[in-house]
Amino acid sequence: MENAVLSVSQLNNHIKDLLDGDNLLMGLAVKGEVSNYKLYPSGHHYFTLKDAESAIRCVMFKGNASKLRFTPENGMNITAVGRVTVFPRDGAYQLYCTEMFPEGMGDLHIAFEQLKEKLSKEGLFDDSHKKPLPKYPKTIAIITSSAGAAVRDMIRILGKRWPMTKVVVLPVRVQGVEAPPEITGAIRYANKYNVADLIITGRGGGSIEDLWAFNDERVARAIFESEIPVISAVGHEPDVTIADYVADLRAATPSNAAELAVPDENELRESVSSMEVRLMHAIRRKLSEKRAKIEDIASRPIMLYPTAYIDQKRLELDSTQNALLSRYERLINAKKHLYIRYAASLDALSPLKVLGRGYSIATDGDGNSVTDAESVNVGDRLNVSLSRGALKCTVDEVILSR
Repeated sequence: MENAVLSVSQLNNHIKDLLDGDNLLMGLAVKGEVSNYKLYPSGHHYFTLKDAESAIRCVMFKGNASKLRFTPENGMNITAVGRVTVFPRDGAYQLYCTEMFPEGMGDLHIAFEQLKEKLSKEGLFDDSHKKPLPKYPKTIAIITSSAGAAVRDMIRILGKRWPMTKVVVLPVRVQGVEAPPEITGAIRYANKYNVADLIITGRGGGSIEDLWAFNDERVARAIFESEIPVISAVGHEPDVTIADYVADLRAATPSNAAELAVPDENELRESVSSMEVRLMHAIRRKLSEKRAKIEDIASRPIMLYPTAYIDQKRLELDSTQNALLSRYERLINAKKHLYIRYAASLDALSPLKVLGRGYSIATDGDGNSVTDAESVNVGDRLNVSLSRGALKCTVDEVILSR
């Protein structure tokens, strides 16, 4: 038998026909580990699925990939559902995936953890971004289903606890593919038109699929970007969603959200009454203290006999004045006597007093006193001071003491 001669295209197309005609290969599930994963801008996913011994190239096109609840990652064990065929141009066979399921943890749980990690790294959960709730909100916007029990419970509790608050309901779907964009739109609408000073968004309990709208990234970012504080109220106590992490306050249930949103009027009235009683007691105690102090002052002698008190103080003032005057007189007299004594001593030692007794003082031309004849020469001019007047003399003879 003579071998058939085929072109490369004919061969690849023939192999493609064989694979496409194999019922087993047209719809099978393959499990393995993801590697070489890449998401293209087109939205198509390309990766390799491998086990310990073999590997197969895989592709999931955008239409099917948009239905994925999670993002595949290298090292993740999955089960891929699809068909095996050949791409004739390259001659390489690969698995065309229509569905994909993670091994172990469900796809929703994986998607939840992936989004949680992503938003946490971006800082959307940080306490520094949490806005304080108004203490006495004037208007509260409730973003939830208008047909559910949750909205009725919240309206009832808000009206009972704080009837002064106006409640605005922005109805949205809370599950299904339309829920995330509706919730996101309602949050942005409330901010754009400033319809409230507090937002509550949430729903009653359900399965993870029922609550999934509140794990949507669009809802999370709308809550984060809201300038109006947001309380998340999704499901029951154990249920925790991405919205709970981003919101300014997480409530365990919608009813709990209503309780956290407003104060209790009755409790506030009781608190005010209690403060009023304490204030009155404090005022009475202070008045009693001031009254006792006034009575004590009024019972003092100065208040009972003011004239006698003033007379007594006047006598004390006169006595003090007389004592001061007497002391100053004694001091002045003592200083006067001391002055006279010092003046007499100075007078006795005065050179003028000596001159008055017939003595004189001779000084040379420089004003120096002449006390020794040896310091004077014949012809020197001397000034001679007398008791009255002075003489200018010329030395004719110097007589030295023997």
